[in-house]
Order: sequence, then structure tokens, then C-alpha cells
Amino acid sequence: MSKVILLNGSPHANGCTATALGEMIKVFQEEGIETELIHVGNKSIRGCISCNRCSETGKCVFDDLVNEVAPKFAEADGLVVGSPVYYAGPNGTILSFMDRLFYSTSFSKQMKVGAAVVSCRRGGNTATYDVLNKYFTISSMPVASSTYWNQVHGFTAEDAKKDLEGLQTMRNLARNMAFMIKAFADAKDKYGYPEMEKSCFTSFADGK
Repeated sequence: MSKVILLNGSPHANGCTATALGEMIKVFQEEGIETELIHVGNKSIRGCISCNRCSETGKCVFDDLVNEVAPKFAEADGLVVGSPVYYAGPNGTILSFMDRLFYSTSFSKQMKVGAAVVSCRRGGNTATYDVLNKYFTISSMPVASSTYWNQVHGFTAEDAKKDLEGLQTMRNLARNMAFMIKAFADAKDKYGYPEMEKSCFTSFADGK
């Protein structure tokens, strides 16, 4: 069975971000896709210190939730990252988590489907959405889209539940993501995944 991991980057377990992710989970279950919701935003997650120990040990030097989620991410077919808007950007905790999760894992993320979900009271949503999507696009992960930006509006969970367009966007996003996961699985069996070139690394050490 296909599986999607959903990360709640909000410090609130049952807030606006959780409301949006919950709407997606309902659809994934209807589509026969297993889900796991992981609460990240209420944890103490420090940022990457660029020690590069992960290249030697295969895991982050800080043994916390990042290392717990890494093997689950390796086995998953899709990843949804949800965050509230903080100063027109994602929550700092989810950013630290994503930096370390993506940098410390060497397994291929190719064709795992990614989606970013954002909750905001009023503004800063598209800037936040853009930051989160970049983790996917640098990792050969196709990005799922919906019928509008992947966002819900509200100051509380009750507010978000009144955002009928936002909730509909979440459901359509989950349906598109489910389709992509199934289609990529079929294509992998028939064609295999595209071959990726990985030998070039531009550094310009001579300063020119």
C-alpha cells in the first residue's frame, strides 16, 4: 500500500494547519493510501550546524525527531509539509527540521510526491508556500498542485473550518497527489524512473 507522511509544523496540534492536513487525510484514506501525521512544530528542533557528520554516519548528529522520521520518509511515496505563516515565512521549527531531514538523508527522493500546505490569518501565504516547495524541487520530487494555492485562512481552527474554498483546495490537492503516486508507481513498473546524472558539482574554488 502506498503511504504519505504529513508533517504538522504548527506548535498547535489541533489548529489551522492540522485542520488543513486533516482534510487531506480523509481523501487519502478514501483513495486507499496509508497516512501518518507527525507533529513537528511542538518539538525542540535545532538547526543544521553544517558539521557533515551525516555523510559519515548516514544520519544527523543530533539524534532527535529528524532521525526518527528519516526511515519513514525513505519508505514513503509522498510528503506533505504543513506550516503556519510566521513573518511571511514558515515556522522556524519546521524549517530547521526540513533542512536537517533533507541534508542528512542520502537515499533517493526521486519521484516521491511533495506538497506544501500553508495556514495564515491574512497574508504571507504564497511566500511561505514558495519556500517549502523548494525542498522538493531540489530533490527530484514532483510537486502536487490543486485548484488554488495550497492554503487555508483563519486565526483559529474554527475559522479554518469556515474557509470552504481552502478546505476544497486541500481535498483536490490530496486527490491529485493520490493520482500522481499511483501513476508514478505504474510508470516505474513499465518504464523505470528517469536516469539522473549526478557527477558534476560546480564550486569555482579559484574564484573566477
